[in-house]
Amino acid sequence: MSVEEIRKLTGKKREWAIGLGRSWVYLFLIGEIVVFSFLGTGFFSAKNFQNIMVNSMTILLLAAGQTFVIITGGIDLSVGFVMGFASVVSAKLMVNLYALGLPPAMAILSGVIITLLIGLLPGLLNGFLVTKMKVPPFIATFGMYGIAYGFSEIISYNVPITNLPPGVGDFGNGYLLYYLPGKFLSWFRQPAGLARAEIRELISFIPNIFIISLLIILIFWFVLNRTQFGQHTFAIGGNIDAAQRAGINVDWHLIKIYMISSFFASLGGIMYVLRFVNGRADAGSVRMLDSVAAVVIGGASLYGGTGGMIGTIVGTFIIGVLETGMVNLGIPTFNKYIYVGVILILAVLIDQFFPELVRKGD
Repeated sequence: MSVEEIRKLTGKKREWAIGLGRSWVYLFLIGEIVVFSFLGTGFFSAKNFQNIMVNSMTILLLAAGQTFVIITGGIDLSVGFVMGFASVVSAKLMVNLYALGLPPAMAILSGVIITLLIGLLPGLLNGFLVTKMKVPPFIATFGMYGIAYGFSEIISYNVPITNLPPGVGDFGNGYLLYYLPGKFLSWFRQPAGLARAEIRELISFIPNIFIISLLIILIFWFVLNRTQFGQHTFAIGGNIDAAQRAGINVDWHLIKIYMISSFFASLGGIMYVLRFVNGRADAGSVRMLDSVAAVVIGGASLYGGTGGMIGTIVGTFIIGVLETGMVNLGIPTFNKYIYVGVILILAVLIDQFFPELVRKGD
């Protein structure tokens, strides 16, 4: 059924047809899974879906913060290198604090907390430039893109930061539950002293970084959809002048929005360190396009006023499934950018020419 035919429908038929059209992202995701399951080897398996969860976390964290910015009608091009900056800062802090004599767990936790606080600064500066200096978001955040990368390279001396405290990778590469059939259950950490045959039989469930990331995203889903802060966010994106007339402090609100985006990028950098046990200036450099694409594919409008966390999650997994499926089929992963670009343009065209088929939120 074409869009013109949908527009001619009335009553329940029209509502049903529009609802189906708005579900295109879900249908696209299901279609991806079906196609790769038939064409690939071992794609449709619990282990592979857990790999997709882990590999999609960087995109999801960057896209979660990007969701807030895009709903207000802005864009944050700095997230990739803010993530790299956070990975370098957190790794450096962990190494130095451990060298000063702190226990490994305390050095790791302190590094995480301090990095999250420092990681708010790029967002604060982005928000200040956009609101007080009237710099367009594209320019302000693109400038921060370069600043964050430059400081990251200075801090790391242009090499990955390694030799982190013991235990850094245990959490980042761990799972909620380990099960060895007929023998034991273990929570959060893989049991030590397993024979090689037992390791092959060991079943792991739900990656730790997925659980933590999802819990934080659920908190911000609540903020966006169930609080006055979220209402003001949508109001600013829908009509900034009307929002100001309604008494919303638009400048301060937008500064907080960019700080939220910076927080999620910093969290992504920390998760990178916990997973790969090193800090790199370019840790998130290739994920900026993915973060924007995930939000827009999920139903957010680049013009502002619409979007939501659930849509962003679906958009993220569309990219994650595509990436994993291509690897499974032996297709060079750089081709992914072509497909993601095409899907992104398709989503923007649907928003521009067929707005009735765009999801309005969660």
